[in-house]
Amino acid sequence: MTDKGLSYYRTTGDIPLLAATIPDHFAAIVSRFPKQEAVVSRPQNKHLTYQQLADRVDELARGLLALGFGKGDRIGIWSTNNLEWLLVQLATARIGAILVNINPAYRLKELAYALTRSEVQGIFLIPSFRKSDYVAMLLELLPELAECGPAELASADFPFLLRVVLYEPEATSQTKRSAPGFTLWNEVLAGAETVSPEELNRRTAGLDCCEPINIQYTSGTTGFPKAVVLTHRNILNNAYFSALAMHFSEEDRLCVPVPFYHCFGMVLANLLCLSVGACIVIACEHFDAFKVLSAVATERCTAIHGVPTMFIAELEHPDFQEFDLTSLRTGIMAGAPCPPVLMQQVREDMHCREILIGYGETEASPITHLTRRDDNVERRTRTVGRNLPHQEVKVIDISTRATLPVGEIGEICFKGYHIMQGYYGDSEATARAIDREGWLSSGDLGRMDSDGYLQITGRLKEMIIRGGENIYPREIEDLLFSHPKVAEVAVFGMPDNYYGEEIMAWIRPYDQESLSEEEVREFCREKIAHYKVPRYIWFVEEFPMTVTGKIQKFRMRESAVAKLASKLRQPLT
Repeated sequence: MTDKGLSYYRTTGDIPLLAATIPDHFAAIVSRFPKQEAVVSRPQNKHLTYQQLADRVDELARGLLALGFGKGDRIGIWSTNNLEWLLVQLATARIGAILVNINPAYRLKELAYALTRSEVQGIFLIPSFRKSDYVAMLLELLPELAECGPAELASADFPFLLRVVLYEPEATSQTKRSAPGFTLWNEVLAGAETVSPEELNRRTAGLDCCEPINIQYTSGTTGFPKAVVLTHRNILNNAYFSALAMHFSEEDRLCVPVPFYHCFGMVLANLLCLSVGACIVIACEHFDAFKVLSAVATERCTAIHGVPTMFIAELEHPDFQEFDLTSLRTGIMAGAPCPPVLMQQVREDMHCREILIGYGETEASPITHLTRRDDNVERRTRTVGRNLPHQEVKVIDISTRATLPVGEIGEICFKGYHIMQGYYGDSEATARAIDREGWLSSGDLGRMDSDGYLQITGRLKEMIIRGGENIYPREIEDLLFSHPKVAEVAVFGMPDNYYGEEIMAWIRPYDQESLSEEEVREFCREKIAHYKVPRYIWFVEEFPMTVTGKIQKFRMRESAVAKLASKLRQPLT
C-alpha cells in the first residue's frame, strides 16, 4: 500500500512470516517429502532424496559437535559449488553455528582479511580452484599446519582459528602426509559416532529464529568488505516468500549456475528450494554455459537463475539450439540491470515465460523486490517490481531524508524482517547503514510509481557491480597505491552491456617512471581476484579536481565514456 502520494510502499501478505529456525523448517519439509529428490550434483554424479540429505546433514552436524563447535561459533567455507557446500550450510544451521561464506576467487590477502574480520574458528575448503592452490595458500598463512596435529592448531596471526578441514578424497591423502595439521572430511564424519542423535536434537531445540546463522561479505558503501550478519528469520523468510512469488513447489527443479558463496546461490537457490521441497540441480562447480544448458535439458529443470551475463552466455553458446529447454518455466534474473531485449530473448528462446527480475542487497537477505509473472511487459522489463510481503520501502530526498512524492528520484531505503542484524564487529558502520527507526539505506537511486513498482536509476555509492560481483574501488586503489611506480590512482566503473559495468583505473605514475598496462594488470592478478583487475587503464598527468582538492570521478567517467565510445561493448540488438 502507498501512503498519500508519497514514494512509500508496505506489503503485509495473507501468509504470516515463518517463525521456525532453518533446521526446524527443513525437518518439516523432510517429513512431508522424504522420497522426493532434494539435490542433484551433476559434477559429482550424486543424487539425494530429502531423507538421504537429512541423514547426511545430521551426520556432519554431529561430527561438528564432536570437534567442539556449537551455537554462535563461526565456520567458514571456501569452495566452489558442490554437495559438501550444501551439507555444511545445513549442518552449521542444525547446531546454530554461523556459516561464513568465502569467495573462491579470493587471493591470500583477501582470505586473511575474511578470516580475521569474522574471527573464523573453523574453515572447510577444497584443495584448489583453477589456478588457486588453496592448500598452499593456507600453508603460507598458517605454516603451523605442516607441523601440528589437527586438534593442535595455534596461530598468533589467526588466534580464533582452530580447525582447517579439507575435502575431496582423491586430493587429501597426500596433503595430509605433508601437512598433518589439516583435518579430513572423513575424520569429521568419524567423530559423529561419539555424539548421539538425542544430543544433536537437544542442541537444535535450543536455537531461536532471531539468532545469527550466516555471515556474508559485501562492500557496503565504501572501503573493504563488511561482514553482514544474517539470522534464520532473515534468510529463511526471504527464500520462502521468493519461492511463493515464483509459484514454486515440490514439483519444481531449479538449475543453479550461480555461486553458493553469494546470497543468490545460498538463499535464493538452496534455501528457496528447501523451503518448499523442490530439487536443487547443481549444474557446475563454477559457471559454464554448456554445462548449464546440458543440466536444464537432462534434468528437465523447470527454473533457472542467473545474472544477465550468464543468460547472455547461454543464449550465445554455439550449441544453444541443440538443447531442449522446453521444461523451463521460471527463474530469477538479478545482480545487474537487465536489458529489455535480453528479457525477451530469455522468455522466448529459453521458454522462461515467467522469468522474474529481482533486486536487493546482501544487507536485506537479499531480495527486496521481484516482478510478478502476471505483470505486463513494461513492468517486467522497465522495473524491478514491488517489494516482497512483510517489507517496507521508501524513496527519500538525499539532503533532507524526507520521503519524496511518487515519481521523484531519490535514495531507496528498506525496513522489515529482512534487514541484517548488522556488520560483524563494526557497530559504527552498522549505525551508518541502519537508522534508529530501522531503515536501511541502500545507496541506490530510484523512483516509485503509485502502485509501488520501483525503477532503479543509479547509485549514490561508488561500488561497481560487474557481472553480479560487488567491487569496491577503494580496495583496488589501495593495492595500486602500493606499486612503487604509482603516485596517484582513481578507480571507477564504466558502462558495459555484457557485465553491466567494467573497471577503469586512472593512474599518474611518478615522474620519469615508465609503466605499462600489462605491468599493472600482472601486479593486480597476483594479489586480487580476477574480476577486480581493471579492464581499462589510463596513464594521466593529472585528475579533475574540485576547488577543495577532491577528485571528481564523475568527470573522469564522462571523459572516458566519450573517448572510448567506439570501443565499449555495444548494446544488445
